[in-house]
Formats: sequence, C-alpha cells, structure tokens
Amino acid sequence: MAHDREITTAEQAANDELVLAFGRLQSAANRLEYILGRAIEEEFGISHVMFEVLLILGRAGEPGMSMRAIAQERVLTTGGVTRLVDRMEAAGLVVRSDTPGDRRVRLVRITPLGEKTVVRAARLHAENVQEYLLAPLPPEHRERFAADLRTVSKAARTSLPRLR
Repeated sequence: MAHDREITTAEQAANDELVLAFGRLQSAANRLEYILGRAIEEEFGISHVMFEVLLILGRAGEPGMSMRAIAQERVLTTGGVTRLVDRMEAAGLVVRSDTPGDRRVRLVRITPLGEKTVVRAARLHAENVQEYLLAPLPPEHRERFAADLRTVSKAARTSLPRLR
C-alpha cells in the first residue's frame, strides 16, 4: 500500500487509502466489540471492559496487579480503573489487598466468582470470535491474520506513553 500522494482537500482525506484502512479497522473493532460485548453482558451480566480486566488478572496470576498496571494494559486513567475495580469488587469479581512492603500500592486479584465468570464468558467469547472475526476470512488467511494482529498490537503498545 504505497502512499506518495499529498492530502490537500477533504475529499482526498476521506478517500486516502491509509486513512480508509485505519477507519475500516476501527469500524470493525467497534462493531465487533459491540456484538461480542453485548453477548457477554446479556449472558453473564458483566461489561466487555470488566471481562477484559478479568482476562488481564487471569494472565497476571498471584498476587495480582496494581491499579496502575491494569490502567496501562487497558489504556485507561488510574481514576477510570479505580471506578471500574470498585464496581467489580462490589460484584464479587475481584478483591484488593495491600502490597507486602509497600502499603501505598494496592493489588487487585481475581476471586473464585471472577474466575468462574471469566472462564464461562471466555467460552462464549471464543465462539463469537470464531463466528464474527475469523469465519468471514478464507481459512488459509486466519492464522496469518491473527499473527499480524499480534504484531500491530505489540508495535502500538511500545509506542504508548506511560499513563499516570
């Protein structure tokens, strides 16, 4: 996808191949998040972002993660994560505990209910990812597509500024 044309008008901006490519990616992601997130919310009563935090905590294992680390993973402010974790704690999905040796940092851990919820939600989510994200692609493209998404995600992650 070569890009050697200067953008000088609104029409050129709207039809630029790189601008369109990112717009298609963003539109697909927004639509898929709506479809897949709605399915999780209807079936398990948790939002898609709560599901994502449970997955992050599942990857982290014991003793959990700090609010700052969760914020960095989800590209949220620490205030936004605090409000989200408050709701998750009230629902019994996570607990907070003091960090040994540093009382200023609180760690968030998944509870048994959170574990049960994320496992069940992940089963539905995997089915929906297969149906809505992968099934429309030719079978021979699916593995490469997943690998390319990992590459783009990692590149974007390394370019993120540190969140406060």
